[in-house]
Amino acid sequence: MHEYSIVSSLIALCEEEVGRHKAASVSRVEVKIGVYSGVEPHLLEVAFDTFKERSICKNADFIMHIQPLKVRCCSCGSESELITSRYRCPECESTNLEVIDGEDMYLMRLELE
Repeated sequence: MHEYSIVSSLIALCEEEVGRHKAASVSRVEVKIGVYSGVEPHLLEVAFDTFKERSICKNADFIMHIQPLKVRCCSCGSESELITSRYRCPECESTNLEVIDGEDMYLMRLELE
């Protein structure tokens, strides 16, 4: 389960930021998870809750924002969110799409105390 290694890296990043800003702890961690990132949100939350107990994040709230797949059509230029697994432009039905967002996971915000 790669969510454990993701959380390990996330907590290490939080510890770096706490040290850099001379803070005492982390009170909130916000991440954005793309639906095509390969990260399972529920498993990530379980992993964070498991590992935070022995870290600077032990009292932190963990907030996840799920990012739908956003695409730009290379044929007609329209941008849209793909809600279904149908990989076609909703405007012109082209399959020539460029992914704009929804394939990655990002640390969006930390609140430090």
